[in-house]
Amino acid sequence: MGDLGHVLVLAGGLSYEREVSLRSGRRVSEVLRGAGISVETRDTDASLVPYVLADPPDAVFVTLHGGAGEDGAIRSVLELLSVPYVGAGPDACRVAFDKPTAKAVVRSVGVRTPDSVTLPKETFHDLGASAVLARIVERLGLPLFVKPSRGGSALGASVVRTAEELPSAMVGCFAYGDTALIERYIEGVEVSVSVVDLGEGPVALPPVEIVPDAGMYDYAARYTAGHTEFFAPARLSPEASAACAEMAVTAHTALGLRDVSRTDIIVDGSGFPYFLEVNVAPGMTETSLLPMAVEAAGDDLGTLCRVLLEQAAARHSS
Repeated sequence: MGDLGHVLVLAGGLSYEREVSLRSGRRVSEVLRGAGISVETRDTDASLVPYVLADPPDAVFVTLHGGAGEDGAIRSVLELLSVPYVGAGPDACRVAFDKPTAKAVVRSVGVRTPDSVTLPKETFHDLGASAVLARIVERLGLPLFVKPSRGGSALGASVVRTAEELPSAMVGCFAYGDTALIERYIEGVEVSVSVVDLGEGPVALPPVEIVPDAGMYDYAARYTAGHTEFFAPARLSPEASAACAEMAVTAHTALGLRDVSRTDIIVDGSGFPYFLEVNVAPGMTETSLLPMAVEAAGDDLGTLCRVLLEQAAARHSS
């Protein structure tokens, strides 16, 4: 792989996850500089395209979360500019970013995922909220988990334990997106499995177990130090750990992802994993799960990011 003389890290954007993205961008920039790479960090504003055209980077590391960072849009622009970047291509991002679609794809290859209903806001209102919600409870049972069909960081997500809680959960969800995904809530151990491919096929890193103090891994629990306890590797049986690793690699492959991804999984009381969702631009902050998995594997985050950038540059040149 060739030298990286000029690397661009994209961070910020205009999604609800802007602040997290900026933190991820700073972290990636820091570890790359520690690995001897010249890095510039830029936001996705009107100056980006002229900047790239005037001084094309050797490769781009995308740390944009939500919206354009994960739905394939910014990657489409990078391809228009003929700039290599780390991560999945636009088409794969679009599929993975839409949670109901991603669930359908992984289910088609035998991956277990909670039963669910996808409900656009218009349908929710047009058909009568009370009747629709009553049927959802009858069909899926309780408890339920409600979240926007697109987006991340648990924004607009909530656990519903009684039928009376469901209407307000839907309203909270629709504040962050026009379509709600309502899943059967699986009680169990929440884990995250990062997958990296350094040229020899996708490999799962050690699973990270998530134990939030407040019981739910919400926005505050994700990004406020001390609000969540993490175990890397997760305190799972060898069989459950292997099943989670296999599930994450299968999801990564089935969805056509590339370089790096992170799959969120719940392991029930019998040790069976359930696929929840996949992230094509995993967080890279001090409290994010991918860096913890890298450390648990005995690897260096700066080295990993450098190799991924070198791989992207080599892929482009070939």
